Amino acid sequence: MARLRAAGCVFAEDEAALLLEAAGDDTAALETLVARRAAGEPLEHLLGWVELDGERWAVAPGVFVPRQRSLLLVAEAEAIGAAAHARRADGGPVLVDLCCGAGVLGAVVARRLARRGVRAALHAADVDPAATAVAARNVAPWAGSVTTGDLYAALPAGLRGRVDVLLCHAPYVPTAAIATMPPEAREHEPRVALDGGADGLDVVRRAVAGAPGWLAPGGALLFEVGEGQVAAATAAVAAAGLAPRVLRDDEAGALAVVGTAPAPDDADRDGTDLERTEGDGTEHTDGDAAGRRAGGAARA
Repeated sequence: MARLRAAGCVFAEDEAALLLEAAGDDTAALETLVARRAAGEPLEHLLGWVELDGERWAVAPGVFVPRQRSLLLVAEAEAIGAAAHARRADGGPVLVDLCCGAGVLGAVVARRLARRGVRAALHAADVDPAATAVAARNVAPWAGSVTTGDLYAALPAGLRGRVDVLLCHAPYVPTAAIATMPPEAREHEPRVALDGGADGLDVVRRAVAGAPGWLAPGGALLFEVGEGQVAAATAAVAAAGLAPRVLRDDEAGALAVVGTAPAPDDADRDGTDLERTEGDGTEHTDGDAAGRRAGGAARA
């Protein structure tokens, strides 16, 4: 614990306990784990798992570690999936986890829906084969399928026009800002999972532009952005013919955009966008709305 504190680990006591658990009675293994953590490797990579939504999920070195703030996306995806199930006559909702990384977000949503008695058809995809290898382990309990490829090119053609929930954990960090990220992220997580181009929205724009062809009527695309990207992101969503909403959870530092495809009865609606603030329960119209770590504490 003292060595972890000296290395700058804020939650040194919690981390020490987790490393002790991982090493068991093997003192040599413990020494190796502590040395690697003190050198800056992500705790989750050393443990082989990340805790999210009360469950441990597989991760591995070189794979993006899902953040606690993404539970905002999870909660919204669960609600959209449950609503889709209620209106579908042909079974459970179709759930896609695009840019899935370790596939944790899609698996969490599928697990939450299963607890409601809703069986989602889960498909995960990522451009990184190291990520999809781990994702296959995480989605297996829900009979999820995983493919490797660039955005929609990785999806089976049979999903076109059928996706109710399209989670897209696209990278959104501007290239120049990567140098300011914590070393454990910029040095140990894959660049492809972080780098969103000059303004951070290169991959997001591609995902938004392609979404209408894959969404079912009333289906929704969900993705995270940074505070300075909201206007550009919601403008892209609107330009693609989707109705944008902005979700916020200030306590968790979470910010997300939802783009909903028109449903058959949308002709009678006025299309007013909503920006919802999670945490305090308030909701208001906004026409301009264009945890640290796992293992006991939230990873920011």
